[in-house]
Amino acid sequence: MHIENLSQADLLVVKVGSSLVTAEGKGIDQAALNNWAGQIARLKAAGTQIIFVSSGAIAEGIKRLGWPKRPTALNELQAAAAVGQMGIAQAYEAAFRPHNIHTAQILLTHEDLSNRTRYLNARSTLRTLLDKGIVPIINENDTVTTDEIKLGDNDTLGALVTNLVEADALVILTDQKGLYDSDPRKNPQAQLISTIAAEHPELEKMAGGAGSSVGTGGMYTKVLAAKRAALSGAATVVASGREPDVLVRLKQGESIGTLFTSEHSRINARKQWLLGHVQLCGSLVVDQGAEQALLAGKASLLPVGCVCVDGFFHRGELVAVVNGEGKEIARGLSNYSSAETAKILQTPSERIAEKLGYMNEDELIHRDNMALHW
Repeated sequence: MHIENLSQADLLVVKVGSSLVTAEGKGIDQAALNNWAGQIARLKAAGTQIIFVSSGAIAEGIKRLGWPKRPTALNELQAAAAVGQMGIAQAYEAAFRPHNIHTAQILLTHEDLSNRTRYLNARSTLRTLLDKGIVPIINENDTVTTDEIKLGDNDTLGALVTNLVEADALVILTDQKGLYDSDPRKNPQAQLISTIAAEHPELEKMAGGAGSSVGTGGMYTKVLAAKRAALSGAATVVASGREPDVLVRLKQGESIGTLFTSEHSRINARKQWLLGHVQLCGSLVVDQGAEQALLAGKASLLPVGCVCVDGFFHRGELVAVVNGEGKEIARGLSNYSSAETAKILQTPSERIAEKLGYMNEDELIHRDNMALHW
């Protein structure tokens, strides 16, 4: 289903930014949370399911700890997150209580979503909560994240959750009105873009620029999130969280902010999981013949079509498949380690055992363990 407005969406993932949740870093804005809870209660009463992705734990922790500015040391950021998460959870519970709606806190990392078993467990938990009428409140687990497992920002997390539960749309509420055709801070004549394809080739260029001092995102991370959500056929709306009744009006089909449409059809959950990874272990460069075979949609990647290997990875880890121009065309789970792959480059499958002394599989990546970028 290609969504033209959110009146067509039955399951929404709503992400709110740190500046909105914490009133620009001053502390939890309970009035704002109460407002969103009221809107969500109205949507739920009309049959719409909602998952909430909330920033603000670190900002709230910094405020509670009395620190004058955001620290840079990882251990201090983790400590702030641990303190702030208590406040965030209590604030959302208080916001939804008058509507007799239970909430559940779920903390995720990239490691949770890159491990297939954890991914499926998270998916099952979220679906169960939705079936029970509970609103999941999701945040990145900043108390344990390191650079190796960090998602980086909650815009990305929102997109990954959208793909995880196969939501119809992602709504990113921010302190900006949406995507403009140029930087409105520099160009007073900049025009708000109401609708644009998530696959538009100039999208990232239009979104250049930094975000607020409170969060880690900006418009750039939001368009990347829209592109990621679009891979599973989901639309994305980026709109101002200060717009009155923004969620209710969006669900009624009103055009607010910028709608990023997707031309992709739904892909199966395993393909979504492969495409949803933020971090890759390495890459394989393929020749033109292999590229054409892969893009036809039915071929596995054979070692004979691979000309170069980059990075360090083990058997079964996720790697990118890159063409001769450096463009990623697919990603998948490698049947061989990087060291093994280097020894069998441009080797026919029947000669793998001759080169290695053994053979795991005929393919470097089987088509069932590969997802193509369209």
